[in-house]
Amino acid sequence: MSQSTLPTRQGLYDPRNEHDACGVGFIVHIKGHKSHAIVSQGLELLENLTHRGAVGADPYAGDGAGILIQMPDAFLRAECDKQGLSLPAEGDYAVGMVFLPRDASNRASCETLFTEIIAREKAVLLGWRDVPVDNQELGDSAKQVEPFIRQVFIGRGMDCHDQDAFERKLFVIRKQVENAVRDLNLKNGHSFYVPSLSTRTLVYKGMLLANQVGSFYPDLSDERMVSALALVHQRFSTNTFPTWDRAHPFRMIAHNGEINTLRGNLNGMAARRHSIASKILGEDVHKLWPLIAEGQSDSACFDNAVELLVAGGYTLAHAMMLLIPEAWAGNVLMDEKLRAFYEYNAALMEPWDGPAAIAFTDGRQIGATLDRNGLRPARYLVTDDDFVIMASEMGVLDVPQHKIIKKWRLQPGKMLMIDTVQGRIIDDAELKADLSARFPYSEWLDKTQILLSMLPPEISAMAPDA
Repeated sequence: MSQSTLPTRQGLYDPRNEHDACGVGFIVHIKGHKSHAIVSQGLELLENLTHRGAVGADPYAGDGAGILIQMPDAFLRAECDKQGLSLPAEGDYAVGMVFLPRDASNRASCETLFTEIIAREKAVLLGWRDVPVDNQELGDSAKQVEPFIRQVFIGRGMDCHDQDAFERKLFVIRKQVENAVRDLNLKNGHSFYVPSLSTRTLVYKGMLLANQVGSFYPDLSDERMVSALALVHQRFSTNTFPTWDRAHPFRMIAHNGEINTLRGNLNGMAARRHSIASKILGEDVHKLWPLIAEGQSDSACFDNAVELLVAGGYTLAHAMMLLIPEAWAGNVLMDEKLRAFYEYNAALMEPWDGPAAIAFTDGRQIGATLDRNGLRPARYLVTDDDFVIMASEMGVLDVPQHKIIKKWRLQPGKMLMIDTVQGRIIDDAELKADLSARFPYSEWLDKTQILLSMLPPEISAMAPDA
């Protein structure tokens, strides 16, 4: 299932212990105005993070790079018209970027499963599009494992009453397809991977150098390719093997750092399988398992956890605070409501801990957060023409100084959020004050927690039954 060239466990090497360090960044128009310039600037930002990536002995084979953008409806509609494919209204169709095996028989098996599961979930398969690529600049090692790349178009079914319900259904469809393909054990079937499947976002990525992303995917050069945001990532596999699927961004996050508690996190998620319930997902929640496939990178596993929480009704900010809480237990300066929020949620989800700078988006909001110790860099600036640029370092885009109205850095455990629907920046204090005040967390703790001071002072000696 994993698009991987990883060796098997041997000696002191274990692929489960892999981590990586990277460069991450985004550009967004606060008011949500879409343009091709943002896509171009996203690619420029990515190229300026090249030094945060790596190459192997082959100078044209990268560790991985990619870009996530909003759905370019006009571009996709025009491209589909060429094939005689008519798309419904924006928001009523989804596009999936799909990595497929190059073997025609295996590819057909994967596409057949996609078709069957889409029909079973009462969605509508609209058609497929071959994604044009130019691999002339790729190194030999990347070409040898290059997948066949297609886009699948899916229409909203009658049982999905709105776009959010459709997004949840797409998540359910994708997980079932991934698990079904894995069960086939196809020869070279590991080439199957779905970088994105959404009505709101589209991911172009691969085992590429930062400066190869734009040339490898000619789509990105089209003037009709517009977006109000661009999330980019350059991977540095410090002690890992580069693969097509391990390139970032993932469906909702791009990550610089490592999750040091990963094995415990995965065990915790697996243990919830038979107790988890969701009013929003209903019975569909049981179709998602295994939620996190073995052999994924720590970032991919984290992305799966974010997806589950958001699909289950958590806001994007709430999900990130649940998974990467700031240091709260010994912080005497923290607001009591916020402390109660973290304390209550600590019983629901163990922290995914480790040095991390994570950028995240659902296609409407985009933001970034740091781990509780602030062990990865994240700098941002705000301009007078409503742009926010965040990256692992300053200077990733040439912005005249007179246009910059704010320049700062993310602090340990803090969050930056831009809402393109509301058209504003939501700062850390406002974001967390709102979430911590939505429910009476202090009262819930008083009703459910048992403190040592509440136990009897003495317990009589136990004796066998008479």
